[in-house]
Order: sequence, then structure tokens, then C-alpha cells
Amino acid sequence: MACSGAWKTSGRAGDVSQMQADFRTNFVRESGVLRQHPALVLNADYRPLSYYPLSLWPWQDAIKAAFLDRVDIIAEYDEVVRSPSMSLKIPSVVVLKDYVKPRKRVAFTRFNLFLRDEFLCQYCGSKGDLTFDHVVPRAAGGITSWENVVAACAPCNLRKGSKSLRNAGLSLRKPPRQPGAEELRNMGRRFPPNHLHKSWLDFLYWDAELEA
Repeated sequence: MACSGAWKTSGRAGDVSQMQADFRTNFVRESGVLRQHPALVLNADYRPLSYYPLSLWPWQDAIKAAFLDRVDIIAEYDEVVRSPSMSLKIPSVVVLKDYVKPRKRVAFTRFNLFLRDEFLCQYCGSKGDLTFDHVVPRAAGGITSWENVVAACAPCNLRKGSKSLRNAGLSLRKPPRQPGAEELRNMGRRFPPNHLHKSWLDFLYWDAELEA
């Protein structure tokens, strides 16, 4: 099956600058795009740049990166795209030619905090409708930090309010702390996207522990 529409591999300066963007964050996140032939992006050590979100590029970006000689194509879809002068199978896995050194510092963001807490309320363990809570309330001098902010569902957050854990009758599932970068990357492996192409699997789980 051929994808409709011609594709271009050169032209606007914006295409080049996009390929030179931060590889570690410029990934597909929208669920609908995941079914439109994205390419898994591996670092030069053949490990994904990111597990959550999974490091995926739109197929157009993968082709541009290949023509800019920034990646090697190591797996392909059966589908083909065509330009006026040539045809090409859509890349399904690409590997960077230059190694991107992972960040050592973990940014204190909403996304990373939810990931640290496994997208669970740290009081009751429920999923969904999550917000944040200061374990030591700000009214009592609590600060906004890794060690004092946890994911909390709306009912637990309302129940706790500005009270201490003891006065609210709540307890934490685990003590909050700042995660390490590698720890957070490994945590992301527990949350694969709904769509995983078969050509990706060896590269996603090759270093996972074998189950007995």
C-alpha cells in the first residue's frame, strides 16, 4: 500500500532546524498519530531515547533525518511513499549516528512528578483525576519540592486540605523524594503506548529482566 501524497526531503530551512532540535523531547505524543507509521528513535547505543513518552518521530521527520545523514534506517514498514523521482519504504526504526548523552538532572515538572508516582494518588492509590498536594501544607511552611509534593486524587486532596497527614487521617504509599534520571527512564518503561509496532519490540525490551 502506498501512502497518498508526494513527500519532500529537502527545501525549507525549518526542516533542517527541526532535525537539529532536542532529540530527547521532540517526540510524538498524540495517540492518533501513533497509528500513522511513526518511527521508533534509538540512540547510538540502540536504546530508545525515551520510554515515556516513547521516542517516536512522524515518518516524514524520520525520512528527512535519513536524508540529512543523521540516522540509519534499521527497520521498515511494508508501506511505501513516493516522490516524483523515487519511492521509499517508510522507516519503522531509526538509530542516531551520533550518541545523545542522557540528561543527569531530572526537571521538577508536572509530567515527571506524575511519572515518579506512577500516575497514582499517593494516599489512596486511585488513578485518574490527579492533582498535586503538599505533604506539609504551605500554610505550615511546606515548600514546593520533590520531597514535599505528591500526586493526589481530587477527593484525597480535598480531604487533606491544609491539615497534616495525621489530622487528615491519611498516610503516604511511599516517601516522596527526587528521582534519578535513569530511575525515571526505567519507570517510563512500565507505561508503553497502546500502539506498539512489532519491529520495535526487540529494541524496547531487549534489556528487560526475563520472567521465570
